[in-house]
Parts: sequence; C-alpha cells; structure tokens
Amino acid sequence: MKLLKVIVPFIILLTSGIHAARKPNIVFFFIDDLGWTDVGFMGSKYYETPHVDKLASEGTIFHSAYANAPNCAPSRACLMSGQYPPRHGVYTVGDPRRGNHNLRKIEPTENKTELGEEFVTIAEALGPNGYTCATMGKWHLGKDPTTQGFHVNIAGREWGSPSGGGYHSPYKYPNLVTPKKGEYLTDRLGEEACKFIDSNKEKPFFLYLTHYTVHTPIQAKDELTKKYKAKPTHGGHKNAKYAAMIESMDDSIGAVLAKLKELELDDNTMVIFFSDNGGHGGVTSNAPLRGSKGMLYEGGIREPLVIKWPGVTKAGTTCHEPVIGIDLYPTFLEVTGSPAPKDYTLDGRSLVPLLKDATANLGRDAIFWHFPCYLQGYTERHGAFRTTPGGAVRAGDWKLIEYFEDDTLELYNLSNDIGEKKDLAKAEPKKTRELHKLMTDWRRKVQAPVPTTPNPKYDPKAGKSKGSKKSKNKKNS
Repeated sequence: MKLLKVIVPFIILLTSGIHAARKPNIVFFFIDDLGWTDVGFMGSKYYETPHVDKLASEGTIFHSAYANAPNCAPSRACLMSGQYPPRHGVYTVGDPRRGNHNLRKIEPTENKTELGEEFVTIAEALGPNGYTCATMGKWHLGKDPTTQGFHVNIAGREWGSPSGGGYHSPYKYPNLVTPKKGEYLTDRLGEEACKFIDSNKEKPFFLYLTHYTVHTPIQAKDELTKKYKAKPTHGGHKNAKYAAMIESMDDSIGAVLAKLKELELDDNTMVIFFSDNGGHGGVTSNAPLRGSKGMLYEGGIREPLVIKWPGVTKAGTTCHEPVIGIDLYPTFLEVTGSPAPKDYTLDGRSLVPLLKDATANLGRDAIFWHFPCYLQGYTERHGAFRTTPGGAVRAGDWKLIEYFEDDTLELYNLSNDIGEKKDLAKAEPKKTRELHKLMTDWRRKVQAPVPTTPNPKYDPKAGKSKGSKKSKNKKNS
C-alpha cells in the first residue's frame, strides 16, 4: 500500500512532465483573396468576424504583413518552400501572357504551375520531427500534396478555385465526396479539420486549413446573404454574398478553435490567421490601400495577419515590423524545434523575436517582390492590365515599384502615405537610387529573370482607346 502511494504520485508527475514537454501544435488558417480590411479587427463595419476578432485580441496583430505575390499560386509556393519566386519559378497563376496580346510590350518570363519535388515543404521539414501534417482545402501547387510531406489531404489538388458545383454540394474532391445537395464547402472543411484534431490529439500536429473561400465564384448560404442584404453597407464593403462567405469562414475558424479548447489543446497550439493576396477589386474594397488582387500596390499584397502563441505572445499587441509569407517557414521550425533542411536555402526570418516582443526588429534591410508577368484588368479602373511585369521592394517606411516595360520607377513613403497617392521618385532621387540598388542587387543574388524581349505582336495603336499604358499608375481599388 505504501509502495502504491509512492508510485501513483510519481506516475502523475511523470505524465504531467511529458504533457508539459510536448511539442506545440500549429493550426494555420490560410484564407484565399481576403483583403487587408475584410475582417472586423482591421476595421470592417460590414463584414462580421467575431471568432477571428477574438483570436486577434488574444494574440499579436501584424500591421505590415505581406504576401509574397499579388495572386494565389506564387504566394503559396513561397509559403510552402520558404523561398522567393525566382528560386522556384512559380510567378503567377497559369499563363503569364494575360490580357490582349497586342497591348503587351514585352514577352513575360515563363511560368511554372507546380512546386517542384526538389523543394522541401514545411510539411517535409516538420514530419521527421514527429508532426502529423494535414492540408485541407486549396493546394494549387500540384496534383497531390501527400507527395510533398503531408500525411492527410482533404480537397487539395492543382485547382485554384472550387471545382464542379463550387461551394455547394454535390462536389468531388480528394477524400471529400458529397453527392447530396445542400452542404457548404467551407463548413465541411471546418468539420474535417475538427475530426483531424480529434484523431491526433495525443501527438503533435500541423494543420494547414487553407480555405478556398473567399475566392470566386462568389457563392454563399442563402440565409446569411439575406442577413447582409438587410444590413447597412460601410465604405466599399457592400457585397452581401461576399459578406456571407466571410461569416462562414469565420464560423469554420470558430469551430476549430472551439475544438482545441474542448480537448484542452489551446494552451499548447500556435494559431496563425493569414491571407494569400489582396482582396478582389470587383467584389470588395481594400481602402485605404491602393490597388487590389493582382497588383504590387499595397492593396494587392498587404494582408491581415494574426499569430497567437500561448505563453509567448501578449494579448492585444500590434507589431509594425514589415514581415512576409516566407517568414513563416523558419518561424515554424524554431517554434517546433525542428532542424532546417540540410543544404537548403530559406529566404525568410523567424518571427519568434517579434512574438516575444512586438517592438523588436528582424534586422534585415528589405523585403522583395518579383512578378515578371501580365495580369489582365477585370474592372474599368484597371484598364487593360492590373499589372504589367514588375518588381517591388520595401525598406523601412519606403517602397519602390519598378515596371519592366519601360523601366518606370515609383517611390512611396508608407508611413504618411499608406494609400500610395504621392509618387516621390523624382522628388527623392537619392532614396529612389538607394532602393533600386537594393532591388537590383537582390535580383542578382536570387538570379531573378527580368523580361526584356519585345513582343512582336505589340501594337501601340491598339490601346489608345483603352488607356492601358497609364492604367497601372492610376489609383485603383
């Protein structure tokens, strides 16, 4: 009996020690096409996101967080590989020759549509350290993410948007087949995420819940759409179906967070909320930012980002240090104690110093974008193109954009001009040269191709009535 009294407390202490030493889980909510202000904690008075807002109040909000590209596939390739686009060659979605061929002055850089097997994904880095890795939703980097380190794949293929019937069943995805009508894809992905957590609660896991929403087609549940049609709009946020899609996204996130709490995993789980590029300019407004999805202005690349790491991040803090998608890979490695892949380049910086102290800095000179492709316009404001081939750099408060068709440079001070209304390239020639050198030096380092070959089909007369050339310099939203 005395022996039992000694052994039982020892077992309890041993068990609690094992539990305390358990590696942290990671739950990463990655939303498609969600704009910088499309959530309540970033200022929307029309869209309702109570669960995400609560997460933001409990973690750190990154005010100057960026996607690696202004559209889906390259942003995701950078995230998964931890590398800038010139290293993996995924620059855009599909064809880099978008828009009217008579209006393209130069031939864009050729584009890869899949992330090569030689690149070590986050899942391939975490898996050997005992993590079960699941991706649920949009993959967009090839046919099968289980060939690149993920143990579980729900609904992920090379598709960039929902296939078949869109967001409403019946639909057919890998490991997700629903022949009956009535199910909503966003809800189902949240349910599958909860099942995964239930099944893996005894071991560390990495859950990449990469919702298709709010990517087109704009399809929502009828009852939620009616709710927003009856609600007063605010600013440029006025699309009831889009608002309903955002609420369903938020409900899905709420269900996953509730599951973590139910299983008492929330105190040992890092949670990230992020978006892959700016909001669709034909559906939402990115104001006060300039531009939209597909543009190198802030509205195309600046994203809402929240990270909650219990015991490390302080509730309700805001960080103003510029960060970018490739920073998440080294962050996850440090948080989980996973070794970096051998002989493999990671371009980002771990965000752990900022999670510990939101006023810290990462000690780097700049962050970069390289988009040597064309994207056609989809609103009258865009003209023929949302963007022509170009690149950008942000260093401190300054941002420089270069367009390769004619070597145009635009300089903005984001500290007092977040809307990029005043081009300072001529007024600040020294700063313009400084940032341009940073960018050209970086391009040499990563061997970034700059397209210069003239397009033989270019016809300057073809765009006179459309004003395509100057469209990229307008204040688009």
